[in-house]
Amino acid sequence: MRLFLEILFKELYRTLTEKNYREFLRLVLRFASTPRYVQKDISVLGYNFTVPDVLSFIWQFKEIFADNSYLFKTGSEKPVIYDCGANIGTSVVYFKQTFPNAVIKAFEADPKILEILNQNISKNNISNIEIIGKAVWVNNNGVEFSQEGADGSSIFGNKNKVTVPSVRLKNMLDNEEKIDLLKMDIEGAEVEVIKDCNSSLKKAEHIFIEFHSFVNDEQKLSSLLLTLSNNGFRYFIKQEADRKQPFINRKNKNNPAMDMQLNIYAYKMK
Repeated sequence: MRLFLEILFKELYRTLTEKNYREFLRLVLRFASTPRYVQKDISVLGYNFTVPDVLSFIWQFKEIFADNSYLFKTGSEKPVIYDCGANIGTSVVYFKQTFPNAVIKAFEADPKILEILNQNISKNNISNIEIIGKAVWVNNNGVEFSQEGADGSSIFGNKNKVTVPSVRLKNMLDNEEKIDLLKMDIEGAEVEVIKDCNSSLKKAEHIFIEFHSFVNDEQKLSSLLLTLSNNGFRYFIKQEADRKQPFINRKNKNNPAMDMQLNIYAYKMK
C-alpha cells in the first residue's frame, strides 16, 4: 500500500512542495497548445525570455529549472562554465542564478538562435557572459549543419543547411587553468569534439554531454565513454528518449533520425 501511495502521489507531492515544478505545470497549461516554431515572449521566475518554439522551451525549463539537471557543487568563488550549445540562454540564466559570480562562455552556432540568445542575456541583465557565435568543433575552419528552428540544429540534418564559423574547443580548454563545468549539447558533434579534447579534459571537474545516436551513422557511445574513463571520470547515464520495445521500435518516435539519446554526467572522484 505504501508503494502504491508513493507512486500515486509522487507528482502531487512535487506540485505542492516545489515552486519551479509548479511553474513548469503553469507553462504547460498556458502554452502547450501554442503551434510549433512560433516565436513568443514568456515571463517565468522573474525572467523574460524570447523563445522560437514554446514546446521546446517548456521542456528545457523542466529539465534545467524544475529538475535541476545541471546542478553541481564547487568550491570556486567564480566557477568557470563552458556552455556549449547555449541555445536561447535558459541554461545560462540558470547558471547565473545558481552561481552569481560564475564566469561563463556560451557557444551558439545557429545565427537565428544566437540573435535570440543575445536578446535574452541583455534584457535579463545577465553579466560576465562571453557569447561566442561559433560552432564548437575540432577545427576553426567552419562547419555545415542543418537549422531546425529551435534546439535541434545538427550536423546530421539534411534541410536548411548553412555553413557557420567554428572554434576548436581543445584550444580554448588549453587556455584555462580549470573548468568547473563543461556542458555539451551540440546535437551529434559531441563524440568528435570530446575525442579531439582528449588530452585537455583533465582541466574539467564536471562534464555534461547530451549524446545522440543517428540511425544512418555509426554508434560511437563506447569510444566516448572510453575517452571519459581514460581521463579519470566516472559517469552516470540517463535515458533522454525512451523506446519501450527497443527490438521493435528502433527509432525515436519524436525524432526518427535518431535511435538513442542519452544524458551523460561525468565527474571526478575526490
